[in-house]
Amino acid sequence: MSSSTDWPLWEVFVRSRRGLSHTHAGSLHAPDAEMALRNARDLYTRRSEGVSIWVVPSAAITASSPDEKDPFFEPAADKPYRHPTFYEIPEGVKHL
Repeated sequence: MSSSTDWPLWEVFVRSRRGLSHTHAGSLHAPDAEMALRNARDLYTRRSEGVSIWVVPSAAITASSPDEKDPFFEPAADKPYRHPTFYEIPEGVKHL
């Protein structure tokens, strides 16, 4: 019998209400996706605070390094047209 430390690590994302984004709730060890989903439900939505759960193997996540944030995000700084302040809103436009 294998211990839980031999099981892969899963990252858990929970959406608290419809229309909101999933947010990272935590991590857990489980032998497979189905068990990770069940354990995430029991651990992170005990008080019915979720309407949707995602579980993702931690090994499948690729992230940027916080130490390299300046060179990594620098190319976006020279593109002001990506910001809404770059555009003027015409007079007759509503609900934009």
